Amino acid sequence: MQADAKIRNESGTESDPRAPGCSLRHFACEQNLLSRPDGSASFLQGVYGPAEVKVSKEIFNKATLEVILRPKIGLPGVAEKSRERLIRNTCEAVVLGTLHPRTSITVVLQVVSDAGSLLACCLNATCMALVDAGLPMRALFCGVTCALDSDGTLMLDPTVKQEKEARAVLTFALDSVEQKLLMSTTKGLYSDAELQQCLAAAQAASRHVFRFYRESLQRRYSKS
Repeated sequence: MQADAKIRNESGTESDPRAPGCSLRHFACEQNLLSRPDGSASFLQGVYGPAEVKVSKEIFNKATLEVILRPKIGLPGVAEKSRERLIRNTCEAVVLGTLHPRTSITVVLQVVSDAGSLLACCLNATCMALVDAGLPMRALFCGVTCALDSDGTLMLDPTVKQEKEARAVLTFALDSVEQKLLMSTTKGLYSDAELQQCLAAAQAASRHVFRFYRESLQRRYSKS
C-alpha cells in the first residue's frame, strides 16, 4: 500500500474562535490525487503499503514503517533525515502495524514550498495520506509549531522569517483522542513554564486542525 503527499506551506491566516489566542494560517487539502499510490494527499504527501518487505528489514510481528522526505531542491540532508525520524516515530505511535506483520509501509513526502512550520505541515500531510490509504490507526495525529520571540511572546504556526528571528521554536505531534503528546522537538532557549505554555497552545490549536481534517474528509466522501 502506498500513500504520497506533497507539502505546500503558504501565507494566509485562520483563527479558531473556540481556541482564544489560536491563530493558524489557512489550511488546504486534497486527497486521492494520484493513481499509483494507495492513498495520496496534497497538504502535498504519500504512503505506500502494506506491501512486501525486504527480508533484511522484515519485522515478524508488525509492519516496517519507512519515511522518505524529499526537499524542494537537491538531495536530502541532515535536516531531512532528522525530520524523517521524528515523523516515523509519530506514525509508529498510532499506526496499528501489528495488523500487517512482515509488510512494508512507506511514506513519501515531497516539499513543494516552505513558508515555515515545515515539520508540522509534514506531519499533517502524513496523517491525511495515511487516512487516504486506509491504514488502521488508533487515532489521527497532527503537528503544531510554536515560536517564542526575545520578549517571550508566543507565535503559533510561525513563518520562515519568524522562525529565524525566534529565541526558541518548538514542534509538537498530538493525537486526536486526548490531544496526547506523541512527539516533540525543540530548538533554542526556553523555560519550563514557556514549554508548558507552548504545549497548551499547541493542544488548543490541534482541535482546529482535527476539525479541518473532519471537514476535508466529509467534503471528499460526500462527492463519492
